[in-house]
Amino acid sequence: MTAGLPVLICRPGERAAALTAAIEAAGFPVVNLDAMALEALPETPAMRQAWLDFDHFHKVVVVSPFAAERLCQALDRYWPQLPLGTAWYAVGAATAEALHEHLGVRVHLPPAAAGEDTSEALLELASLRSLEGQRVLLAAGEGGRALLADTLAARGARVTRLALYRRRLQPPPAALQECLARGRYRALVVSSGELLEHLARWCTRATLNQPLIVSSRRLATLADDLGFRTPVVAPGATPAALAGAVAAACDQEDADVDQDDLEKG
Repeated sequence: MTAGLPVLICRPGERAAALTAAIEAAGFPVVNLDAMALEALPETPAMRQAWLDFDHFHKVVVVSPFAAERLCQALDRYWPQLPLGTAWYAVGAATAEALHEHLGVRVHLPPAAAGEDTSEALLELASLRSLEGQRVLLAAGEGGRALLADTLAARGARVTRLALYRRRLQPPPAALQECLARGRYRALVVSSGELLEHLARWCTRATLNQPLIVSSRRLATLADDLGFRTPVVAPGATPAALAGAVAAACDQEDADVDQDDLEKG
């Protein structure tokens, strides 16, 4: 029986609290695997020049809430009053919320018709299709995918990509490594391909048979490649979207168990 077992999450930083609260509100205990830490990078000459030239950028694209936080902190120092005319874009709703809360700006998000918050979906926006002669600031973390920068440049933009923080992968505590290996949890929630590949080293057949909640079809494809039985794609990476997918997946698992019990009787 899985009743009483936790849902495992691996969201780094302060955002873990919101996801934990949403899943607990759905009726499931939560444990954070603590498999990644976010570290702010010190200001470089390239960063400083970008902040000084901020009014030269036509568009600003922000890939994550932590990138938004770092960007807002810099703009507070360099631009007490934001320049007018900048178009703001965010890959996900949480990033857009952070920008709006700190800066009061209107933020463009991936179109609702895309059904998910991803870089691919953001690039479907009409206002990002033709960028000849435009300067675009891309606020992101160190490393990561090159899709946004490469595609924006291919569409004519002069892209300045700033790495504002780094992601540091770390092994989960030994007890949680054992939980993963034995499948002793209700569901596993992952919204990063880097994290999913990192956690795969502790996965066994028992792990692969447990519900896995991911935030995009791209991650579901990666999960399939890694051997997960039935990844569930949440309609986004927000706490509400992920918690809803957890509840649906766990309810389905419980129904399967109940049916098995009936057949045994």
